[in-house]
Amino acid sequence: MNTHKLYMDSIEAGYLTEFSAQVIGVDDKSITLDQTLFYPLGGGQNWDVGTIEWEGGKALVSEVRGRGPIQHFVGEDHGISTGDKIEGKIDWDRRYAHMKMHTAQHLVSGLVYEMFDGTRTVGNQIHADRSRIDFNPVKFDQDMIDEIFEKTNELIQTNLVVSDSIMTRAQINEIMPPERTNMDLLPISVKKLRVVKIGDNLDLCPCAGTHVRNIGEIGTLEFLGKKNKGKGTTRISYSI
Repeated sequence: MNTHKLYMDSIEAGYLTEFSAQVIGVDDKSITLDQTLFYPLGGGQNWDVGTIEWEGGKALVSEVRGRGPIQHFVGEDHGISTGDKIEGKIDWDRRYAHMKMHTAQHLVSGLVYEMFDGTRTVGNQIHADRSRIDFNPVKFDQDMIDEIFEKTNELIQTNLVVSDSIMTRAQINEIMPPERTNMDLLPISVKKLRVVKIGDNLDLCPCAGTHVRNIGEIGTLEFLGKKNKGKGTTRISYSI
């Protein structure tokens, strides 16, 4: 049985911090729930942490993994049984940092594509304190970096709304080039996708991550460094 991902119900659902669920599976170190607000590792975004409580006690959730059934790692000898009812609470500071970082990644990736002849995002890692994006093919000099961050921070001040919807591959391709949305990296068997949009299609990208409702919430993006990863790939690191 798959776990219902409550945080994907809407952009607003990303702001929820507490939920109720039922345990549908257990092993030595983790439990699986019928529904969850905990984001699992995936799509470049790190997992949520927090706590769960049940009639028999309370445990820290230190790691979350999985795509269908989602495992919540709560340590050995947790004493939780299948069928137990739990109350979950995520660490809001960590979640909100991920939301801002991930939305910023969409902004930067869209800008770099437009500014530098279709340069693609080929990887990203979203963390609470710092994040990174890998671009190809490109070699950034400092003037290019300065322009990217200046334009990104100018955009943030426009307070554009972030929204989500379900779209078909064809609908997405009518709006954005497949190279920009990395559509070729998604399994062809997936016909409908959850899409995150900034403003009036300033950026539109299939994504299962958590995001802020307004880009003004991001704050000021700060450049941390760049690194040549070979074969035309350059990594940019940033913080907020």
